[in-house]
Amino acid sequence: MAVEDVECCDEHIVHADKVRLVGSQMPEEDTLYDLAELFKVFGDSTRIRILFALFEQDICVCDLAETLGMTQSAVSHQLKILKQAHLVSARRDGKQVIYYLADDHVRIIIEKGLEHIEE
Repeated sequence: MAVEDVECCDEHIVHADKVRLVGSQMPEEDTLYDLAELFKVFGDSTRIRILFALFEQDICVCDLAETLGMTQSAVSHQLKILKQAHLVSARRDGKQVIYYLADDHVRIIIEKGLEHIEE
């Protein structure tokens, strides 16, 4: 998108009250960075597919790999990223590791994203 394609004000007028209000509500830079990093995790369709699978069922890596038509190694790599972002958790069940959504916020984020793109 070229600069000419972006609409701008015809006059440069700063509304100090709006600038103050927005500035006072702006989260700290570290918080904004962490939020941007979280959304980067959602930027991979394989990870989204894994999250959708976990919406339906707590599931082990073997079953996830089979469901997604991927290797266990590839699924494990993506699960590590999701786990580091606190989007999924795991528990041991004998010799298996069962993955599940970390909390309801994950489901809400995905549902809101779907609502947005389906509008």
